[in-house]
Amino acid sequence: MHNMSETYNFDDIRPFRDSEVEKVINELCQVPYFIGLLGRLFPGVPMSDIMGRLHALKSIDEFQRDFIIPYLNGLIKTTTDGVSSTGAEKLPTDGAYLFLSNHRDIILDSAFMNVKLNELGHSTTEIGIGSNLLIYDWIVDLVKLNKSFVVKRDLPVRQMMEASGTLSAYIRNSITVRHQNIWLAQREGRSKDGNDQTQSSVLKMLNLSGTKRLEENFGELNIVPVSIAYEYDPCDYLKAYQAQLKRDNPEYHKSKQEDLQHMNYGLNGYKGRIRFTFGEPLDVRGLEGKNRNAQIDDLANRLDKTIHKNYHLWPSNYVAYDELRKSRDFAKEYTQAERQKFLDNIDSHIALLTNVDVEFVRTTILKMYANPVINKLAVCD
Repeated sequence: MHNMSETYNFDDIRPFRDSEVEKVINELCQVPYFIGLLGRLFPGVPMSDIMGRLHALKSIDEFQRDFIIPYLNGLIKTTTDGVSSTGAEKLPTDGAYLFLSNHRDIILDSAFMNVKLNELGHSTTEIGIGSNLLIYDWIVDLVKLNKSFVVKRDLPVRQMMEASGTLSAYIRNSITVRHQNIWLAQREGRSKDGNDQTQSSVLKMLNLSGTKRLEENFGELNIVPVSIAYEYDPCDYLKAYQAQLKRDNPEYHKSKQEDLQHMNYGLNGYKGRIRFTFGEPLDVRGLEGKNRNAQIDDLANRLDKTIHKNYHLWPSNYVAYDELRKSRDFAKEYTQAERQKFLDNIDSHIALLTNVDVEFVRTTILKMYANPVINKLAVCD
């Protein structure tokens, strides 16, 4: 295989390298917003101590080890009832994988996954993050310091094709040449309704850089499907309210300020228990279909089935399913207290909204939690 980095320039999308750490940290430390963020991330720690530790960093790994992972472990303690994982221990730690997962939380899906991988001796992943979220230059610097690469969005068609080709080559080069783990969501943007489906456009993008048969192109990416299950989604009511706004005005688009709000609530809101289930590397042999599109659809279908099958259902999912159906089909999967806690959580969330169609938003939230049950029933029958 030719070395793709010779034909592509990845500089505007790739994460920073160790040699760039010092310069970037010096620049970030000039930004008042960044200083303010540090104060919020590490309350009670003197700013001079934080600065001293930052300026002592020599590598991206040190930045993650000394800053990011301790912060995330703090979030796990304060905003969750525990994060667990299963399946990753079966993956050889010397492999390089493309972790493709369902998408619930803007920041934490990949961040918490990296905490789990790190605990198991895997190197942390580089993270694909949409350019729409990179509202300020300093945010771009911060995420690139944390091993994120930029997925460009909202470009004119021709530039979009070019950007997709570069992104595809970057991901393939990272896995096959640099032996670097990558995380990517199965779709653009979070699933707003809990119905996790792989977008074929994501798979088509990945195939752009392949020079062989489709099966070989995907085979060398070493795709591991990951199912991420939050017991509670802190943004459930915000997602449901967006659905109401879109229903009433099809032109409605989320603003950048709303993106920031969602990131903030996602980080700091209560999430209950969280389970990451890592599947086995996806079998890409014998893709069915006469043409490439049909084969891509087959691949998306395999991914979805694995993600649905491996999704860990919580009491909240079963309660929502029964509430929607006015049934007691899964009554043995939750206690009365768990049911009440879930329903109270919905009510208290809806109470935070104004100009709300309560019936619509409540049903939308219930569907969000019930869809993983419906999807799992469909593949496990």
